[in-house]
Amino acid sequence: MTAPLDILFLITARGGSKGLPGKNLKTVKGLSLLGYKARAAQRCASCSRLILSTDSNDIAEEGKRLGVEVPFTRPSDLASDVATSDSVVAHAMDWIEENEKRTYSAVMLLEPSSPFATAAHLDQAIALYNQHNAGLIVGLRQLDTYAALTGDLTADGSIAPIVKSMHDANGLRRQDLKAQVTMNGAFYLMNWATFRKTGKIYGDPNECYGLVMDRWHSLEIETQEDLDLAEYIAIKGLIDFTPWQDLGIVE
Repeated sequence: MTAPLDILFLITARGGSKGLPGKNLKTVKGLSLLGYKARAAQRCASCSRLILSTDSNDIAEEGKRLGVEVPFTRPSDLASDVATSDSVVAHAMDWIEENEKRTYSAVMLLEPSSPFATAAHLDQAIALYNQHNAGLIVGLRQLDTYAALTGDLTADGSIAPIVKSMHDANGLRRQDLKAQVTMNGAFYLMNWATFRKTGKIYGDPNECYGLVMDRWHSLEIETQEDLDLAEYIAIKGLIDFTPWQDLGIVE
């Protein structure tokens, strides 16, 4: 019988955000974006430990209010616009290895800007991780436009590259085209040892797999318009909010 994974759940939430100032503490139905990720992690059976990496006192206090451990303050140089997710994950690993003299089997990286991943999604990701003995599992969403119908616009406004791409599709009808997917930022479940070897979330391409999520659960919030759309999703009931409501947090 395979031993259960020892997974560190890591929420990353810096204080600065140019597109939507104070983004990580913005609320939808009374719960902060940080709170959505915290509650999903807390409901996930495989969450061995949940910590928050932030440079912000306000975000740290919100994390503590939600029951999230805040064992360190993220350095300012890792909270800038140019800091990478790779470096932030590495910092958290460094801190744990140096201060606690331990490691975990895997890390579940959670970013509040993609708030609507549920505990069920995280459970599915972990099952997929075990199934493939993966190095990485990420959340995915289907693109609205097929690759065969896209291309570059030339400097003089010509769409020749797009038309050539359409010709290459051999006259297939739109409904016959293969769906394309991309990462949705909902979660990144990575093998601890593999990340340590490569220093990258996206390591060996052959060890990377994805879980496709629906359009609304895949929402990424970077602007006020995105936040407004999240509120619209809530008002119209386009997703089920009971995974958060039954914890007495969401209205």
